[in-house]
Amino acid sequence: MIIAGSDSSGGAGIQADIKTVTSLGSYAMTAITAITVQNTKGVKSVVPISANEIKNQIIYTAKDIKPDAIKIGMLHSSEVIEKVTESLKKKLIKYSFLLTPNIPEAEVLSGVKIRNKEDMILAANRLISLGAKNVLIKGGHLKSRVVEDIFLNRSDFKVFTSTRYNTKNTHGTGCTLSSAITTFLSCGKSIKKACDLGIKYVNSAILTNPNYGKGHGPINHLNSMEINKRFK
Repeated sequence: MIIAGSDSSGGAGIQADIKTVTSLGSYAMTAITAITVQNTKGVKSVVPISANEIKNQIIYTAKDIKPDAIKIGMLHSSEVIEKVTESLKKKLIKYSFLLTPNIPEAEVLSGVKIRNKEDMILAANRLISLGAKNVLIKGGHLKSRVVEDIFLNRSDFKVFTSTRYNTKNTHGTGCTLSSAITTFLSCGKSIKKACDLGIKYVNSAILTNPNYGKGHGPINHLNSMEINKRFK
């Protein structure tokens, strides 16, 4: 189940989540938290869905089809956070299995100014001390030749190193990564293996992006799918 906002341009949010989960062979249900008006050049407006309706989407859907895993994306207010918490019967940071913040998000959550890999590790440790079970801080915002993502929990640590591709078409990478990891987790992969496979999936999606739009275009969510030759 995906709890997140909608992206009218199709590159991020619920649309990216559904494409990712489907292309990796799983089944996506949704609870939409907001409707955005946007394209590859920016966001024009955000229309929030009421907190009670978000809660109702989660509860009513899950009563019929029980989700194996839940991915949480855009929660636009403290009221929405409380209702989502209430519907899932848990506090988000303390009981979430994995947090996947980018550098700016990790700075806000941890209170650590991140300038390098060492700062990322410090921020991840701060999040663990707040009750997070596993943390994956994404390093794409740092200016470096390669991209380093930091995985940390109380007993394990790993740096995932990836090639940095010279492209402006990276819209939706965060949404896509978290949905990919959630899909792999729901299929029984370990947390580190799910992160590893999710990162590889996103890297392939960036490398094969379709070059749509005049701004920061979408990535290729279908990079994992093979089309039968008779349909080509």
